[in-house]
Amino acid sequence: MSISLYQASVPSFVRMLGNLSEILNKAAAHAEAKKIDPAIFINGRLAPDMFPLSRQVQIATDMVKGCAARLAGVEVPSYEDNESSFAELQARIAKTIAFLQTLSPEQIDGNEQRAIQLKFGSNEMNFLGLPYLLDFVLPNFHFHLTTTYAILRHLGVDVGKMDYVGRV
Repeated sequence: MSISLYQASVPSFVRMLGNLSEILNKAAAHAEAKKIDPAIFINGRLAPDMFPLSRQVQIATDMVKGCAARLAGVEVPSYEDNESSFAELQARIAKTIAFLQTLSPEQIDGNEQRAIQLKFGSNEMNFLGLPYLLDFVLPNFHFHLTTTYAILRHLGVDVGKMDYVGRV
């Protein structure tokens, strides 16, 4: 049995974004219960030179919306990257999930060899579809999800491995 490019991407992205949403719900509830300013969590980081939690969520959503759009050959949605509350981060996650759900397997499957070019300022990265997903997007997506989880755990939110992995 083989797995398609769509199966290896969109359903997993949607599932993990749902888990991220639940983790953020726990963080918001924790902040409210403990009377902690939510901005402490939104701006939290593990080290001074790391991005804050808000940017971790932004990058995670950017990774998957960009990946799915590029694999499908459609325009990548653009977001402002200005979220500063749990509600705004939740809206960004919901918007990303909604976009992912507009894409069909027919748009993505068969694009394992699609040329993908990324530009970051003066830097350029070139991939083929399958290595782009497996070697660039998935590690980056999980890094930023894990970092979000770790920031919240470090700040005392009662989350565990099953919150990250989710219920199967």
